[in-house]
Amino acid sequence: MATLRFQALKEASNRIPVKFDETDKKSTLFGSNVFNEKAMKQYLTSDAYKGVRDAVQHGTKIDRKLADYIAMGMKEWALSKGVTHYTHWFQPLTGATAEKHDAFFETSYDGSDPVEKFGGGQLVQQEPDASSFPNGGIRNTFEARGYTAWDPTSPAFIFGTTLCIPTVFISYTGEALDNKIPLLRALSAMDDAATDVCKYFDKNVKKVTATLGWEQEYFLVDSSLAQSRPDLMMTGRTLLGHTSAKGQQLDDHYFGSIPTRALTYMRDLEQECMLLGIPVKTRHNEVAPNQFELAPIFEETNLAVDHNCLLMDVMQKVAERHDFKVLFHEKPFKGVNGSGKHNNWSLATDTGVNLLSPSKTPMSNLQFLTFFINTIKAVHDYESLLRGSIATASNDHRLGANEAPPAIISVFIGEQLTKVLAELEGVTTGKLSPEEKTDLKLNVVGKIPDVLLDNTDRNRTSPFAFTGNKFEFRAVGSSANCSNAMTTLNTIVAKQLKDFKVAVDALIDSKGLKKDEAIFNVLREYIKVSKNILFEGDGYSDAWEKEAAKRGLSNFKTTPQALKARASKQALALFSEMGIMNHVEVEARYEIELEEYTKKIQIEGRVLGDIAKNHVIPTAIRYQNTLIENVKGLKEIFGKDFEKIAKEQIVLIKEISAHIEGINTKVEEMTEARRKANALTDAHKMADAYCEKVKPYFEIIREHCDKLELLVDDEIWTLTKYRELLFTK
Repeated sequence: MATLRFQALKEASNRIPVKFDETDKKSTLFGSNVFNEKAMKQYLTSDAYKGVRDAVQHGTKIDRKLADYIAMGMKEWALSKGVTHYTHWFQPLTGATAEKHDAFFETSYDGSDPVEKFGGGQLVQQEPDASSFPNGGIRNTFEARGYTAWDPTSPAFIFGTTLCIPTVFISYTGEALDNKIPLLRALSAMDDAATDVCKYFDKNVKKVTATLGWEQEYFLVDSSLAQSRPDLMMTGRTLLGHTSAKGQQLDDHYFGSIPTRALTYMRDLEQECMLLGIPVKTRHNEVAPNQFELAPIFEETNLAVDHNCLLMDVMQKVAERHDFKVLFHEKPFKGVNGSGKHNNWSLATDTGVNLLSPSKTPMSNLQFLTFFINTIKAVHDYESLLRGSIATASNDHRLGANEAPPAIISVFIGEQLTKVLAELEGVTTGKLSPEEKTDLKLNVVGKIPDVLLDNTDRNRTSPFAFTGNKFEFRAVGSSANCSNAMTTLNTIVAKQLKDFKVAVDALIDSKGLKKDEAIFNVLREYIKVSKNILFEGDGYSDAWEKEAAKRGLSNFKTTPQALKARASKQALALFSEMGIMNHVEVEARYEIELEEYTKKIQIEGRVLGDIAKNHVIPTAIRYQNTLIENVKGLKEIFGKDFEKIAKEQIVLIKEISAHIEGINTKVEEMTEARRKANALTDAHKMADAYCEKVKPYFEIIREHCDKLELLVDDEIWTLTKYRELLFTK
């Protein structure tokens, strides 16, 4: 009984909810630790404040002298809140965030005259070691210079006693070494392209902002239970473990009463989020046991991505106070739902219009149709690239099962909008007759439902679904940085809108069509050529796989397959034309993502081999020896009749031996496959080898281990079981 598993269970069962102060209203707390408008007005001069606002709204460069005044005000604000250090907070190509803390405290060369110092130079730029982060060959190890540069569009914030300054990360030679720079470029391209198209409908539009509302799913596991599982601690998921007799089949966890400890954690987390200006609004139980979700109010995409990265860090730190381990892995437990991070995306003008929201007026609905159809066309043309943007080793486990969308990218728009597009497609080309114009404006455009009615159903098997006034990119994984998906989506839609304007202008200039007629003609052609991407049925069915293949849609079920699109000729041309990334930057990310995939599978293989041989087999042998002693005792008592009496024990001994042999054999074969894969020098061939030659052993080894879990005495099984991980509240 004195195993780590039972010690952990005892600790977990004795937990009591952590008490914390929750007296202030959320509206009072919101943004208290953010250098926002209110703080800037209080601590900055009028010129400094205007400099920051111009940089945020118009991209104006901040003068270094002005930066000194901004830094001075930011420092005084931070010191007033007990801050001692500052850091440039950035998003290297690890998928996580990074920070190096420096103290405000400085002295003169002889140690005298101590002072808190923070100038414009320290605010605007720092120099981390670029070679120590993934760079995909952009930087040599001996060429370490890389720079973080302040991003004023994302406000500085205080976490603990540290002032965190959101920054971009760029190499000495100018290439982007982070996830933020390509995203900012994509958002700028979207602004330009969408604003140009908006002027067909409203000359007053000067800016279009891409908005994002993510939904973060996660599991909570007691920290002691998590620490008793080497696989959870090392890989973020359980590499073995027999499914619990009770899982999610009764649907009794979904939207149910939130367990007390989990609710206390959520309340504490929400308070931290309020201080940091993260506008979290929704919390609830998800489908799987011990699975939960939180979601914020929509924000500008760059800020939303920063907030999600920050949130994931805050979630782990708050969890430590509550003796929880947060699991962001897309599939930490076999047999129950995985976790996603649905990215709800839309476009908003500076005049207050949601461009993806249907309306009741014909002109507004023409504008809606324009952005709606162009988005569909963009997804159609770049579906493989969009699939590649969410490809990771962990997301491979989730896609295609348990309410997660399949690996085939398709668009769901609902029955009513499908009919609208069908009617629009049926209009004749060229100039429209008065009857056709009236028919379009009254019968087609007028049939688009009011967004308040939300006439689109929810298809949980669709990776990209229209949900009333936004598109929901459901295929993004729970552990992902949203920037990859958002960079790709905003780039392909910006490119499509740019092409759309060229096509419409050509019809107006060369064919003499009126603006509305030209728009209708181009949209009609787009509907025709992009119909293959629309799908309303069951994305899990075999029939859809066959149908998707007929339609020419990609079906990349593994990350090495899907990542090829990230560095294809189409991708290189797209990112180059739109000014998002040059060829070096694109290919570097491709190399990094392949390497990350390989390393994750490599680590999982090593951990699985260790657990199987050093936990499972010794425990199985220990129980087998107990059975052998039992059989020996029966033989002594019953003599020649013992075989009949001990028949079941002997069968069990043989069964255990077979599984032990299976584990030993397959672990050795897997190790040899890993050795051969490691000898490869080409990154893609190595990733393919780990995917096709190493990873298949995981399930075989797991099956033997899981069978032994059912056979071996529960009292001596060392690994915490699924029923304990999932149902210990």
